[in-house]
Amino acid sequence: MVSSEAMLGIALVELGLVVTPGPNMIYLISRSISQSRRAGLISLAGVGVGFGVYLLAASVGLATLFALVPEIYVTLKLAGAAYLLWLAWNAFRPGGKSVFATQELEPDRPRKLFGMGLLTCLLNPKIAILYISVLPQFLDPSRGHVGTQSMILGLIQTAVGVGVNAIFVITASSVAVFLTRRPTWMRIHRYLTGTALAAFAIRLATDKARPLATH
Repeated sequence: MVSSEAMLGIALVELGLVVTPGPNMIYLISRSISQSRRAGLISLAGVGVGFGVYLLAASVGLATLFALVPEIYVTLKLAGAAYLLWLAWNAFRPGGKSVFATQELEPDRPRKLFGMGLLTCLLNPKIAILYISVLPQFLDPSRGHVGTQSMILGLIQTAVGVGVNAIFVITASSVAVFLTRRPTWMRIHRYLTGTALAAFAIRLATDKARPLATH
């Protein structure tokens, strides 16, 4: 059985990741503002399924592959860090925008909204790193089958991730209006976003932890 400390730990890690702007948040907020809350929630359903795909892969031994071939893990980690630094630069650069800045997106049908949400999640380096490197750190073979532990911890991560993102989707339009009418607050939010992304990228790139095998 998974310890309460492990469950709380993965919940706090996911909370820290989900409130740090990244591909999922940017897409969901943009879609919600430009189309509707319903469109944002449909996209979020795709993101949730993306979490499930990673969870399934982790439960059947994805982490084992990266433990056996650490070069692949290092490559993915550095690629993810580079991507996050690119997002940070987009926030800092002259003319950069906050994730809550209104962005025009063409209205899409529900099927495409769902598919784009799924694709955005699957290509999100933060989620990949979470399942490949972070989640295995909370596994304890002495507490039973590690695959079952991975499933439980992954479900907790998914619940936190989907729940917090749902709040962002529902409140996106109101927050966007608030920030748009207050340019100074918009700039502050943009700089805070860039700083958080850069800090996470640097920590990710310099972290020497290696993924643990789950089987």
